[in-house]
Order: sequence, then C-alpha cells, then structure tokens
Amino acid sequence: MLLHPSSAPTRSLPLAGASNFRDLGGYAGHGGRPVKWRKLFRSDHLAGLTPQDQAVLADLGVARAVDFRGQAESAAHAYQLPGVAYHPLAIEPTVIQRALDLQRTGRHLTAQDAVGLMQETYRGFVHDNAPRFAELFRLLLASDAPTVFHCTAGKDRTGFAAALILLSLGVPRDVVMHDYLLTNALYQRPPGMGSHAPEEVLRVLWRVQEEFLDTALHVVDSDYGGLQTFLVDRLGMDAAAQRELAGRYLQAA
Repeated sequence: MLLHPSSAPTRSLPLAGASNFRDLGGYAGHGGRPVKWRKLFRSDHLAGLTPQDQAVLADLGVARAVDFRGQAESAAHAYQLPGVAYHPLAIEPTVIQRALDLQRTGRHLTAQDAVGLMQETYRGFVHDNAPRFAELFRLLLASDAPTVFHCTAGKDRTGFAAALILLSLGVPRDVVMHDYLLTNALYQRPPGMGSHAPEEVLRVLWRVQEEFLDTALHVVDSDYGGLQTFLVDRLGMDAAAQRELAGRYLQAA
C-alpha cells in the first residue's frame, strides 16, 4: 500500500517470513506534521525471517525489537537478529485460555463468544498491561533508532500499542482505526493454527474488528477520563514527554 504512490515509501514490506510487517510513517499528526517514515515498524513475530528478510531489516536500520509475546510463545519461536537489541515486554495471551475454559463447561463456542473474548482481552490491555506499554514509550523516548514492535500475529497487543503511539502523536482516531484494520488485508494465518475450533470462531480470533480497539479506547475514556489522562497517569507521558516524542517521530514543520 502506498500513501502517495509518486513519492512515499511502501507501508507494507513484503517479507517471506512475516506477513504483517509494516511502517507507521506518513500519517498526519500534530499540526499536520507527518509521522516519520522508517522509524516505527509493527509486525507479526520475527522468528521465521529468512536471511533475505534479515537483510531488509538491516537496510532499514532496525536497531531494536520489542516483543510483546508471552513466555511460552516467545520460547516456542525464539529468534535473535544480528545487530538488533531485543526487548521482551511480555503480555500473556488470555483469549485462548478463556476459550478453553468456556469449552470445558460444555459450551459450543460461537463467533459472538469469540468477539466477547477479544473485547475482554482489549480491556485487559488497558487495565492490566499499561506498565508494558509505558515501557515501550520509555524505549521510544530513550532513542529514535528504528524500532519494530510485535507479538505473535501483530494484530492485538501490537495493534493497541500502535494505536497508542499514533494517537499520542496526534493522528486522528479514524486514521488510527484504518491502520489497525490493515491487518485483515495483510496477515496470513499459519496453517493448522487453532484447527480444533469452529472456523467461524477462528475468523474472529485471527482477524481484527473495530469493536476490539473501540472497546479498549472506550475503557481509556470511561475509566481514565480520556487519552491525555491515561498517557500521563498510566504511561508516564507528561506534556514534556509528549513533546519529546513528537520531536523524535514527527517530521519538522
């Protein structure tokens, strides 16, 4: 996808070992200043990258990888990229466990059950996992070295992190939602993943919906009084830190 076909870099980078690797650059933030290209990347996990993929990341200058996967996920698909500092910020996955708990009660899972499970997961991002996202912002403030952050599919933990970054940089909410939903056009579910669940349930669990991100942002608004209060009180991003973030990741006026 090209933001401006004549000049802009490609948003999605075609890698053999990751289908959802993309750039957050180009979106208009505070004062109409665009987010810098080739500084902030979001992705599905990086354990399957080929040597050619690794060369692409090296050409991009990627210097840090932030991994939101839980301990079992990261242990099962570990990776090490030459010249890339690794920062694990584990957010344990809960939706599969909750789905299994429901199935143990004899319940036949439906797509609507899966939507409810995903919404509960997103509430947990706000209520339970703010320290991990706060650490992500600390890393971004410490250096503007090109950074990729990811989880397993690069859609939920990563999607909420991307939304927080873009919103804090002044990108409008509808544009943030558009970026979030790009996962549905890009991410390729690995064959055999979750094959014991009904396909209607898998279609919910392996994709994203507006309702998911809206649920998290509603919690931010209703329980914390809005994004600004959440940024300051829960993520440690006061006005000075927000100005610093904009200075690092928005193009100069």
